[in-house]
This record gives sequence, structure tokens and C-alpha cells, in this order.
Amino acid sequence: MAITGAAGRIGSVVRAGLRDEVSRLVLVDRVGLTAQSPTEEVHRLDLRDADAVAAALKDVDAVVHLGGVPDEAPLPDLLEGNVRGTHNVLEGARRQGVRRVVLASSNRVSGFYPVAETVTPAMPARPDGLYGVSKVAVEALGRLYADKFGLSVVCLRIGSFEDAPSERRHLSTWLSPRDGLGFVRAALTAPEVRFATVYAVSANARRFWDIDAGADLGYVPLDDAEAFDASLPTDGEPAASDPQGGVYAGAEYTLRHI
Repeated sequence: MAITGAAGRIGSVVRAGLRDEVSRLVLVDRVGLTAQSPTEEVHRLDLRDADAVAAALKDVDAVVHLGGVPDEAPLPDLLEGNVRGTHNVLEGARRQGVRRVVLASSNRVSGFYPVAETVTPAMPARPDGLYGVSKVAVEALGRLYADKFGLSVVCLRIGSFEDAPSERRHLSTWLSPRDGLGFVRAALTAPEVRFATVYAVSANARRFWDIDAGADLGYVPLDDAEAFDASLPTDGEPAASDPQGGVYAGAEYTLRHI
């Protein structure tokens, strides 16, 4: 299998968690990496290079695509890093006959829904910024390649991936490293999936998102941000009418990139 964005925070956790479970682990990133076991194979490349991406995916049975621009940025950068990069991964997977593609989407595709509303993957997208828009496009590309070319694609709408919650919003959005790895493992191994979109979030009592789709993949999260409630700042508690995206939904968060 392969991991793009293998040097990133999530990529590093997935790499360490799956290293001993596969016979060959292809690590792709634009920064230099060093193989840490005989199973690892490193490729330093830019995801905008379609031919290099396809070459790296040769003889790979599954790919976890985590590479790209990780936050709000000018739209041209997001289109290049997230949309074009994802297209190259999907096209490389199609050309090389890859069995399963797991795409890193984001909870920010639905950040303008109010806190009081429980959101499911079937509801229309309401992105909270340009980054969220790019992830809507990522999901659309995944759907296209599943419908048109028969790829098996799972989109994970990743929550706030942190070692521990650090703000009040995380009581709803936290994704622990243990649960993050669990969702990725399930997305890779779930049988008979043509296309699925799942909120990857821990079992937080205050979560905004429905996690039944994750259970359908075969994973039920274990951690709950509520255990950290007493250690978090008391200010910043969202009101029921506030957008789930919190600060990401504020106009200034996007205007500085326009």
C-alpha cells in the first residue's frame, strides 16, 4: 500500500501504525523521508507531477491520500495542491489498477451548519472556507472515479486531529490518533465498498456529526473528548446557532487569502 503526505501529522501516525501490517509500504511526500524498516519504500515527489505519482503507485493495492494543502490558502494554491493533486492520485490509481483509494476530506466541507444540527454525509455541503471548497471537489473527484472507472473510494471527513483537545470546539470535533488510525484501517479493509463518505471523529458526546457510516465500515471510535473538559479553557463555548466551523467560518479567516 501507499501513503501520500507521509511526512505529515496524520501520515506519520498512519505510517507507524500500518508499517508492520503490510508487506510493502510506499511513502510519498515532497519532503525527504528515510525508510525505517525493510518494508518501507520512499518516493520524494510533487503530487502535481502526474507521471511520477503513477510510477510510485505501481504494484500498489491501496493508497491513503493525505497529501495536499492542509488549511485555508489562496484558491489557486488549493486547486493545485488539493484538487489537481487528488486527480493525479486517482488517475494514477486507475492506470495502475489500485484496489482501494482512501481520500482525506475534512469536516470543513460542512462547517456552516449550526452547532445544534447533527450532520450526515448525505446532506449538502456547506463549506466554511476555500479549503472546505477544495475538499468538496476532492470528494466529487472520488465519486467520479468510483462511478465512471470502478475504483473503490472512501472519503474520510477528518475531525480535529490532535493528541488531546486544546479548545472548547474540540469537545465536538476531536479525532484522537488512535481513532484516526482505526478509521483509516477500516477504510482500507472494509469489503464491497464502491464509494463511501464517513465523518472520522472520536466518540465525543458533543459531536456534531453522525458516525453511523463509520460503523458501516467496521469501525466504532473509542475515545471521547469529554474526558478533557475540565482541563480546557472555559471561554469559547459555541452557541447553538454558531457555525460548526467556529473561527474557520469567520470572514477574516478567508479574506486574508483573497
